[in-house]
Amino acid sequence: MIHIAWPWMLLFLPLPWLLGRWLPEAKPQGDALFLPFAANLSEGGVVTLAARSRRQRFLFVLVWILLLAAAIRPQWLGDPLPVPTTGRQLMLAVDVSGSMATRDMAGNATRLDVVQAVAGDFIRHRHGDQVGLILFGTRPYLQAPLTADLDTVNQFLQQSVVGIAGTQTAIGDAIGLALKRFRAEPGGGPGKHRKMILILLTDGGNDAGLMDPIEAARMAAAAGLRIYTIGVGAAAQQGFFGASGNDDLDEGTLKAIARISHGEYFRATDADALAKVYARIDQLEPSAGREQWYRPHSEWFPWPLALALLFSLPAVFVRVRT
Repeated sequence: MIHIAWPWMLLFLPLPWLLGRWLPEAKPQGDALFLPFAANLSEGGVVTLAARSRRQRFLFVLVWILLLAAAIRPQWLGDPLPVPTTGRQLMLAVDVSGSMATRDMAGNATRLDVVQAVAGDFIRHRHGDQVGLILFGTRPYLQAPLTADLDTVNQFLQQSVVGIAGTQTAIGDAIGLALKRFRAEPGGGPGKHRKMILILLTDGGNDAGLMDPIEAARMAAAAGLRIYTIGVGAAAQQGFFGASGNDDLDEGTLKAIARISHGEYFRATDADALAKVYARIDQLEPSAGREQWYRPHSEWFPWPLALALLFSLPAVFVRVRT
């Protein structure tokens, strides 16, 4: 849309008319100029002079209007764009090991399907925060670095598939990678002003990787990284046909990680429970605030200014000839 930055400049529109009306006319200085050929001027010559005067007046009015059109600073405003604000640095570490393909949380959906739906909605509402994504299985991989582009992080989460990082679960290595990324970010690491949060979601126990989860949690606590751990999967039950649910989850380790790093542990047995977990985390770690917006704009004043310069040349030329 078109926007006028300085509309008050239009108040100067009648200025030439006011000056011509209220200022006294210029008086000739000295004796009058004698033109011996004035009597020979034809009536056609007088019309020509009058026509030139009208053209000159029209050109000066046009130049004045163009100058005012440039002075009011016309601008073209683009579509509003979100502007990230300073907030938390929040990393999601999501388990994509083979067991995340189990369908025990929401009908025919896998555990990863439920996580993608619920965590995706959580990401979209973290306005003002920097959010990153780690996918881990046998090894952890940084899928999205810390960024304010929440749509891209959510897209990477939705595109993740079970087994992409291996079939086992390396919880300690996932924490270590998150800590490494936080330290590499400007504003992250010990003694920095930003608040660092890691949300680690898994359905199993640590059975791969080089780093012990408890030791990784101690290192995270020393660096000021708070970890919220989430255990997913239906509750383990002993039925007539044997055990059902998730009996591989190491809740003791996840609770210890949360306790050491001053976070909390949550258990999500179905989609509704997982949604409540993320709602609780939103309460504990509220986003930085409302999203701010910026409208890019381009200045259009050079165009009428250039036209004013262009039309001022024939205006002066007519005056000289007149």
